[in-house]
Amino acid sequence: MSTASLAWSQFRFERRMFWRNPSAALFNFMLPLLFLVLICSVYGSSNIDVLEPGLAGMAVMSTTFIALSYNMVFLREQGVLKRVRGTPMPPSAYFAGVIGNSVANALVQVTLVITVGHFVYSGNLPKNWIELIVFTGVGVACFATLGIAFAQAIPNFDAAPAYTNAVFLPAIFISGVFYSSTSLPTVLDAIAQILPLRHVVEGLTASLITGSSLAHHLDALVVLFVWLAFGLWVIMRRFRWEQ
Repeated sequence: MSTASLAWSQFRFERRMFWRNPSAALFNFMLPLLFLVLICSVYGSSNIDVLEPGLAGMAVMSTTFIALSYNMVFLREQGVLKRVRGTPMPPSAYFAGVIGNSVANALVQVTLVITVGHFVYSGNLPKNWIELIVFTGVGVACFATLGIAFAQAIPNFDAAPAYTNAVFLPAIFISGVFYSSTSLPTVLDAIAQILPLRHVVEGLTASLITGSSLAHHLDALVVLFVWLAFGLWVIMRRFRWEQ
C-alpha cells in the first residue's frame, strides 16, 4: 500500500476509536459551547464579537494540542507506539492519520461555535471564508505538531493534566479568548504576542468580525509557521516511541 493509503486507513481507525467513547466525544465537542452559553447567560451577548472567534480558537487548540499531548503520552506508556514503530507503516502515514483525526474534530468544533454563536446570540457568519479556512488549517497544523512535540516533555500519563493545563489555561486567558486582549498589561501582552493562540484568534476575528483581507495578517501567519516548524523539528529529533 502507498503512504497515502496507509494514512487514510490510520485516519479511519482513529475516527472509529474516537467514536467508541461517545460520552467523551460529546464532551469534546460541547466544551466551547458550554463556555459560550454560560458566559452569554451571565454577561449577555454584547461580547459575542470577542467570544465567537476566541472560543473557535480555543476549540482549535483543545482538539489538537491538548488531545494529542494526552494521547501520545498514553499510547507511549501503554506500549502502543512501540508496536506501531515495529510495523511496516511509515511514521509519516501514522502521524498523518492521527493529525487528520484532530483536524476533523477541530473543524466540527469551529463550525458548531460559529453556528450557535450566529443563530442563538446573533454573532457573525464568516465575512472572509478564505481567511477562516487558512487560519483554521494553519492553526490546527501548528497546535497538532506542538501537541505531539510537547508530549515528549511529559514523563507519564498521570502528569499529563498538570503539564497541559499549565500551558493551556494561561494561554487562553492572555490570548483574547474570553475578552479583548487590548487591555492586557504590557508584559502579558508581550508574552501573548509570542504564543500561537493569540494569532489564531486574531485571524479568526478578522475572518468573522472585521472581514479584513489575509494580507493584513501575514505577520500572524509567520508566527504560526515558525511554531509549526519548531513542532516538526522536535518531532523529527526528539520523538520517543518507547516509555
